[in-house]
Amino acid sequence: MVKKYLMRSGIAPTDVKTAEDMVINTRIGGNVGNLIYAFSVYRNLTTDDVEITPDNYRINENDAEKINKTYDAYIIPLADAFREPFVKELKGYTKLFKKLKIPIIVIGVGLKAPFEPNLKEGFPFDKEVKEFVKAVLEHSTTIGVRGQITADYLTSLGFKEGKDHIVIGCPSMYSFGPDLNIRDTTITKDSLIALNGSKLSPDNVLKFMERSSVEYPNYYFIPQWQKELKITYLGNEKLKKDTEHYPVNITHKFYKEDRVRFPINAKSWIDFLKKPDLAVGSRLHGNITATIAGTPSLLIPKDARMRELTDYHNLTHVWANKITDDTTLSSLIEKVDFHAPEKVQKENFERFLQFLELNELDHIYRYDKPAPLDTVLEEMKLPELIRPINRLEINELADRLQGYEKRRADGLKRVKDKNKQYETNERKDKKKIKDLEKQNEDLKNALNKEESSFMHKVGNVFRKIDIK
Repeated sequence: MVKKYLMRSGIAPTDVKTAEDMVINTRIGGNVGNLIYAFSVYRNLTTDDVEITPDNYRINENDAEKINKTYDAYIIPLADAFREPFVKELKGYTKLFKKLKIPIIVIGVGLKAPFEPNLKEGFPFDKEVKEFVKAVLEHSTTIGVRGQITADYLTSLGFKEGKDHIVIGCPSMYSFGPDLNIRDTTITKDSLIALNGSKLSPDNVLKFMERSSVEYPNYYFIPQWQKELKITYLGNEKLKKDTEHYPVNITHKFYKEDRVRFPINAKSWIDFLKKPDLAVGSRLHGNITATIAGTPSLLIPKDARMRELTDYHNLTHVWANKITDDTTLSSLIEKVDFHAPEKVQKENFERFLQFLELNELDHIYRYDKPAPLDTVLEEMKLPELIRPINRLEINELADRLQGYEKRRADGLKRVKDKNKQYETNERKDKKKIKDLEKQNEDLKNALNKEESSFMHKVGNVFRKIDIK
């Protein structure tokens, strides 16, 4: 019998969406890095007897009855969900989970905090996290957390490590199983470098990234935010400009030099990162994607979320405070061990499998056959990474703008049609209400007449009694 899982994700790895669709709809959860750890969970859990459906990031407690009837489990891969901007979602999930009767498996949740967090002080969202974790544990054996900092945080809230929660790292690192095969590489001035970064990184890191693009001019920059997708695709968006050392709009040299590529499919991104000689930057999944693709990677962690995963997966890294205005990428390459993640992969992977089995989840590693997801993806034409609009030929530019306008117009039409339907339904409901009100009034009048008639008859009876 086929098991059906509902999973927190915007799209499945096999959902090939147009670029226009990805720009208009928030299918990446605000950050395309979400596609990578979701890809891993899809690949590892999709057996011949399991089907997984994305929930499109919908959180609505009114869906509980339908979910209970349709699915055998709810799989919840999460990133740094223990953070203030995510409190609304935590509350929503808690309400939903309390109405569910199926297993709920949280895979890889983490705490967002400063690089050196003070867990004793607590956080404004402690209450919401406690309620969320309690609700999950009513439906599963244990919760998988990203690293030791998050484990210590949940322990400080009263949950027991090793029982209520265990450290499993980031699921994305297990996309292709127990082995990492990071290739040896010799970096020269002509080497292809994949850069990634976040505007939230400190200025010393942002300046270093700019210098690296000069030191190694054969580079690609891969942004990750939804708004950066819009910048790349349409050119009419910009990030809030609080730094001059990051590409906040299309006038930055990364865009001008046609060196920006934005991924909209997990497998396409992984395949793209098989080509560079090195990946470097402050994006966790920008570097993890390179690592699982077999490309040497150098991560620059900027907060506790990245720090605990760097420690757990032994990711090749340099701490941000070690980068000065004189630091060059070539000098760092000479000092680091690009094979470091391979040394802990098997042990971490075994712990990940134990977590899945504790929660009674089947997985592809029980079967000596190709992963079903791989077979499906091999037969598909996957979307390429998106080039910046300012580097397109005129015919490509016209096609892009026409495609976007058509998709947007179709979306607006669907909204208008839905609004019309609502208005029609509302009119029908108003008519039903008026009809019911009239029926109620008629009934009241009838009852009043019956009551008057009854009282008249009673009066006649009593009058007859008095006469006698």
